[in-house]
Amino acid sequence: MMSPATHSFQNGQERIGVTAGTSRSVLADLEAVIAFLDELSIEIDGTIVPTAPNPYLNMSLYLLRSHAEGRVVTASSMASAARVPYATATRKLAEMQKAGLIVQRPRSKTGKSFSLHPSDSLIETWLHLADRIRRLATSKFAVAAPDSETSDYYYGGSYQAGQSLIRPPRVLASPLKLAGGLRILVHADPTFMVMDNLKRQFEQLVGTKINQRAFSIDRLREEALRNASRTTSQYDLIAVDLPWIGEFVEKGVLRPLGSVLDIERLDPSDFHTAGWRAAHWNGVPYGVPSQTTPELMFYRKDWFADAGLEPPTTTDAVLRAAAALHDPARRRYGVAWNAARGTALGHTFMMTCADFGQPIIKLPEIAGGYDAGNLSRTRIEPTIDTPKALEAAEYLMALLEFSPPDILSMSWYERMRPYAAGKVAMAYGYTLLAPYFELDPSSPAYEKTGYMPHPAGPQGSPVAPVGGYVLGIPANLADDRIPDAVEALIAFTSPEAQKLYVQNGSRTVPRYSVGTDPEVRRLSPIFEAVEEMAWRDELQFWPRPPSPQISDIIQICGHEFHDMLRGLTTPRDALARAQARAEDALKQPVT
Repeated sequence: MMSPATHSFQNGQERIGVTAGTSRSVLADLEAVIAFLDELSIEIDGTIVPTAPNPYLNMSLYLLRSHAEGRVVTASSMASAARVPYATATRKLAEMQKAGLIVQRPRSKTGKSFSLHPSDSLIETWLHLADRIRRLATSKFAVAAPDSETSDYYYGGSYQAGQSLIRPPRVLASPLKLAGGLRILVHADPTFMVMDNLKRQFEQLVGTKINQRAFSIDRLREEALRNASRTTSQYDLIAVDLPWIGEFVEKGVLRPLGSVLDIERLDPSDFHTAGWRAAHWNGVPYGVPSQTTPELMFYRKDWFADAGLEPPTTTDAVLRAAAALHDPARRRYGVAWNAARGTALGHTFMMTCADFGQPIIKLPEIAGGYDAGNLSRTRIEPTIDTPKALEAAEYLMALLEFSPPDILSMSWYERMRPYAAGKVAMAYGYTLLAPYFELDPSSPAYEKTGYMPHPAGPQGSPVAPVGGYVLGIPANLADDRIPDAVEALIAFTSPEAQKLYVQNGSRTVPRYSVGTDPEVRRLSPIFEAVEEMAWRDELQFWPRPPSPQISDIIQICGHEFHDMLRGLTTPRDALARAQARAEDALKQPVT
């Protein structure tokens, strides 16, 4: 659990701190009270006639809830939330700003565009109010004491409505009518395999047969592109790795979601901000997060404790810890990571550059990192041959000394197997790979693993690069199949479905509501760790930017830096070659 001083509300790119001494339970009370008062005011306004809306209350509730859910608030959206005439709302808003309750921050360098945030004063006031309401409810309605399970049911958990327990999935009111059943193209990873294991249950829910094809990451991309060249799609839904969004949109692989469904049906504010933003291209969503799985540093808490070591928060600390715990004579190694030639190492280099403070392509800097959400409007330039990238390359070279002997053939799953077998002290790995040791009581790492974001380089900040997949609708799907494909998409990405995946072994949670569900939280400490990273704004998708040519750049880096690790080239030569090849690739049209 993080200290109270570092806990803050998340709003996607910027955060307002909560004063030191604020406890997690009080924050939970605040979140619950906001939801309670918001719903109560709607009930009162809709029941008591005549009535007069309270614009101060309505705007405060909207601002605080949006702040907690990571939604950008503008003056116009605040005015709408006031539920009074626009002129009255703007006047009341100005009064709240004058009273120091609202902070206005620029969203652009010119300062002409700005967002609104609750001030520390407003947050502190509402923290005290939440505590008083909890005490009143306890005394007036005979609610059980704060430490009891009943109190936790009413007040604990999440800022999401209905935060106590997510119900099991319900059967669709009308079964899907798809000739040949529902056809889905997915990645062969643990989360999608859980979905496959639950196939019969979901066939009951949607009322039709489900046919799921699973491929490795490179073959999945090839099949999705091959499918797009067909006259009619062979799949109703396809899984898309987040960096492919730009390429797949530019190549006409995906259909914009807004053209086939009301986006509000997805409850967008419930998705982790980074995962939801990564599903967009040119401001338009093209997929729904099916799994949001940040890559973390896994470490053996028992080994670190025995050696008197602190969890490594910097790359230098990683190397020191790896050196201290590396003991090849006993077949114990310091660190495992993705170093296999091609896609695996290309991703590693890309995310390691982020650890040292820069993206793999030129992106504008914003609060919390870089803006990868507007790549369709900018000229893409590779930033591979740079001083920070050199530091990243040299760090990978240094890791070699403390890695298993077969490190140069390790990819997504190979790096997890030695960690789960108790042979490795640390491993870079996506949360979706945690079942390798979390669900295996015989694993030496079982219940002895700590989770943290990527340790940072000298000029970087801790970051948890967001990975995972969205489910999208192919652009060439036959029109008569689209309505049912939409219903399936909503059902498979719903909180109820995603909770079911977790209960059956998945360790990815795209939705805030799922990650804070009490039953989910009891299954693994990884959910609390990821939520805290989200609060600290460490979950970011810019380390894997969705440039239309990113797959080419990943392949280039995966080959050039593999040669570097094998000692065939120097880091400087590898950087120069990768930069030149990436520049040539970016000159080619996206077709």
